[in-house]
Amino acid sequence: MDAIALLQRDHKEVEQLFKEFEKLTERAHKSKEKKVIRELAIHSAVEEMLFYPAVRTAALKATVRSLKEAGETVLESLEEHHVVKWTLSELEKMSPDDERYDAKFKVLMESVRHHVEEEQEELFPKARRLLGEDMLDELGERIEKAKKLAPTRPHPRAPDEPPGNVVAGTVAAVMDRAKDMMREGVERLSRRRSQEADSGPGR
Repeated sequence: MDAIALLQRDHKEVEQLFKEFEKLTERAHKSKEKKVIRELAIHSAVEEMLFYPAVRTAALKATVRSLKEAGETVLESLEEHHVVKWTLSELEKMSPDDERYDAKFKVLMESVRHHVEEEQEELFPKARRLLGEDMLDELGERIEKAKKLAPTRPHPRAPDEPPGNVVAGTVAAVMDRAKDMMREGVERLSRRRSQEADSGPGR
């Protein structure tokens, strides 16, 4: 799958999570929020490490003005990512019953949907012309591999352009995945204890 098709698939998956979130009760929000944060963190990281730099490099060499403008669109996209990552990092620390939780999540969804619309309508068509099918196929393979090693949480203070983001992203990914494993272990233990309590004496 080429890079653009891969990123479009991510966009569809995130939109599906948003739609599911909008139908949820408050109690179910936290588990869905974890998935949203994970998907957006990974998606942002691979775009910033691989896709955006490739588009900017190609845009600098372009002779057609409209294609040159793709480089400026990438810079806008980086700023939009920055805003989204800050919002995600704040949501991660909040409880679903916080009075500003729903409002903050709605702002997140609006920001992401606006960002996706701009990418789909403006950046992706220009990127397809700038990079060509061979480069997009190669980028797609690299993005698939990078997704397995990318950070799973937002890091708004980390660099968002190479080479800084590659170094910081590698360190963050190791830490994120260690935290994920610890959290999953704690959740499994909690579920097991709850099941044992439910099936204890007198039941």
